[in-house]
Amino acid sequence: MNRKKASLKVRDFELNIKAVDDNGFFSGYGSVFGNADSYGEVVMPGAFSKSLERINANGRKVPVLWQHRQGEPIGVYTKLEEDDRGLYVEGRLLKDSVRQAGEAHALMQAEAVSGLSIGYYVMDDTFDEVDRVRRLKELDLMEISLVTFPANDEARIEAVKFAIAHGDLPSLPDFERLLREAGFSKSQSAVIANRGLSHLLRSESAGEAKQSNPEDLKALENALAGFSLPKF
Repeated sequence: MNRKKASLKVRDFELNIKAVDDNGFFSGYGSVFGNADSYGEVVMPGAFSKSLERINANGRKVPVLWQHRQGEPIGVYTKLEEDDRGLYVEGRLLKDSVRQAGEAHALMQAEAVSGLSIGYYVMDDTFDEVDRVRRLKELDLMEISLVTFPANDEARIEAVKFAIAHGDLPSLPDFERLLREAGFSKSQSAVIANRGLSHLLRSESAGEAKQSNPEDLKALENALAGFSLPKF
């Protein structure tokens, strides 16, 4: 299966929670169709349909991740489907056996968790030169995370790590922001990103390599392993 774009992308949504019960079951809407985000992108109806068909055909449960931490599943999604409104989800948090799941459950009941964030590849899209909007017509859904709130900085760091761990290069702006959050100055971050990551991105776009050099990606992954936001 050929992906149109090489980079794993992350998209945040307000999670419109319909229910959270005492057993850990929750339901609600993630992606809502037809709304342009701050990047000028719109998810179109049917964008997830082929990906959801593949997920259902595999017969495997999709894990509920916490803040994009791939090593920290907190439950499973029991239903993922599209309707006229958007991407509807039902899931169950393993609150009695996974500590973080219990905390997430309490936060959801208190309405302190308000975000759903998805990792995906763009399979098909179009760009309207008139209204300057990119319409995402087909997305390959890779992971779905609960986040404290959309665009949470800690979750963004984990999302970049997730992309690198899966053999993908983060976008240049995301990598620069990650470096700034790790303590580098704006100018330092720009120099590091442009002299390192920028070269790798140019190499891919120029067709110098069919896929990212595993050694380069491993070096990036190791460099990010200890990154976290400063605590005040």
